[in-house]
Amino acid sequence: MIDLSKEQAASREKTLLMALLLSAPGPLVTGFAAITSCSTTQLADFIRRSVELVALFLSWWVFRRLQRNPELGEMDRARLERMAGLSVAGAMACSGIVMLIVALSRLSVFEPGGTVIPGLTIAILGLLTNGWFWRRYTILTREQYSSVIAAQQQLYRAKACVDLCVVVALTAVAIAPTHPATRYVDILGSITVAAYLLWNGLRSIQNHLVPVRQCR
Repeated sequence: MIDLSKEQAASREKTLLMALLLSAPGPLVTGFAAITSCSTTQLADFIRRSVELVALFLSWWVFRRLQRNPELGEMDRARLERMAGLSVAGAMACSGIVMLIVALSRLSVFEPGGTVIPGLTIAILGLLTNGWFWRRYTILTREQYSSVIAAQQQLYRAKACVDLCVVVALTAVAIAPTHPATRYVDILGSITVAAYLLWNGLRSIQNHLVPVRQCR
């Protein structure tokens, strides 16, 4: 494994902390937005952001611990890096499962209504922010590979794509809340988001577990 220079490590830790701090208010704000509306996509988005916040914290903590403890052995470093990667993968998979359950459980009884403007505004800002972090982590990974940063790149790629789906679904609800097709657009948005997260999460979990199996 190639060690990062002090400047590279500081830049990556700063980016991880910035991402964590910017994501911290997400569950509170989206939770309020979900309460004030009846959007399945918005409720699912709240669940997603809450689970991802835990993964972001673990990734920041692991990276900080690795850089603050250079005396750690290769096995300990590999274990911590795998934990960070699995936390990100697990967050995506768990979010996908929960969101799919929510969407399917409310498929026959749910009708969109209320105001989705707060959630739509948050989703648009999230798309811009997550797109920037995706680009940032991509640049950092190309400059010098780090498994923790690579996992963040994958996570923010998924987050940006999910936010795009949320924006599309909530825009449809905002434009035509009473249209018969809007209900299905909202539900379809949730299912699309869930499937994407679940697929990425399971694939990432498999990738992180393969080295373990090969070492046995």
